[in-house]
Amino acid sequence: MKPQSNILIYTNYDFSTSAPREDTNAEKYVLRQKLFGTESVEPLWVADMDIDTPDFVLNAVKKRLEHPIIGYEEVPRSAFEAQAAWIQKEHGVKFEVEDLLYSHSVVASMNVAIEAFTDKGDKIIVQTPVYAPFFYSVAEHEREVLKNPLKLRDDGSYTFDIDDLKSKIDERTKLLLLSSPHNPVGRVWRRDELEEILALCVEHNIVVFSDEIHCDLVYKPNVHVPFVSLSKEARDITVTTMGVGKTFNMAGFAISSVAIPNKELRDKFLKVYNRIHFAHGSSLSHVAFEAAYKEGKVWLEELKIHLAKNYSMLEELCERYPIKITPIEATYLAWLDCRDLGLRDKELRDFFVKEAGLGLSSGISFGREGRGFMRLNFALSSAKMSKIITNLEKALQKNRK
Repeated sequence: MKPQSNILIYTNYDFSTSAPREDTNAEKYVLRQKLFGTESVEPLWVADMDIDTPDFVLNAVKKRLEHPIIGYEEVPRSAFEAQAAWIQKEHGVKFEVEDLLYSHSVVASMNVAIEAFTDKGDKIIVQTPVYAPFFYSVAEHEREVLKNPLKLRDDGSYTFDIDDLKSKIDERTKLLLLSSPHNPVGRVWRRDELEEILALCVEHNIVVFSDEIHCDLVYKPNVHVPFVSLSKEARDITVTTMGVGKTFNMAGFAISSVAIPNKELRDKFLKVYNRIHFAHGSSLSHVAFEAAYKEGKVWLEELKIHLAKNYSMLEELCERYPIKITPIEATYLAWLDCRDLGLRDKELRDFFVKEAGLGLSSGISFGREGRGFMRLNFALSSAKMSKIITNLEKALQKNRK
């Protein structure tokens, strides 16, 4: 499936090149030797973009720096108002400013939720393959992972396994960690799929932590359905995380938000949140966050057109070789089914590193269901994406001989 971002073609921004990051402290570059045994790889693992952060964000930060004092600051109400307006316009959900809390990361928010809504020994639902901190966080808090693997369908896409989930829920099951849109399989969950999850959670009094950090990176005709929007019952049991980090390539600003409309849930969350002392983050992050939500619409639409082109290049390559690319509906993370290459997981990783010069995320890191898969971040400039395609094709040609 070739994703479409919009029928309109925009020409305001140029994604053909991007600033070099090798001599910065960028995590994906700094850790190449440690993770892949060499610095001679293109890093396509961690989920940030090799695409310049938009100018309107950087200009807002520059303007703030005209004031010579950078001290403690509260998140301004205007920043949360900008986010709430964006969410209502883009996703049809109304949050009050009072529903929103600052967080430096989704994973931090997830860990607060685990402490706030469960006790040691409780079970937490994790739907694998999934972003590794989902199950690591559960184990680190001495809770039990209740694994509900996604079902892999004949067309290579995934869906929930509701029957499996029904058979596993018991009185110790207290929390579900939902990835929506899903990382790494790229699904945008349909309303009917989410409603089946909701019915079970309401029946068994299970809180839903909905990680929706990729919700703005959805390709048409798909539409993101926030879990909290399903019904009043959903609104009463859902903790939602959203932010600018993925959407506008702003992970380094370390700012996201947690939305909790239900006061009882919010008070439980705040009890842990305040004990840890999240405070309000960086004053520079506040202005960047607000600028992104106020000025980012056109940039984002053009970005998605660009990302769709990159994905199409990768899809066309895979069609010529024994790699199946999972149909993508959201994110900039391609989930590659490499099982037909006949390589074990370590051999598969070595193939990409040593033969193609590419540092991907191994599928096994997302759970056992990821064996034989690899995750490739295609949020790259056109120039870099062309280089990736060339390197991978040469390696696949060599492997086929």
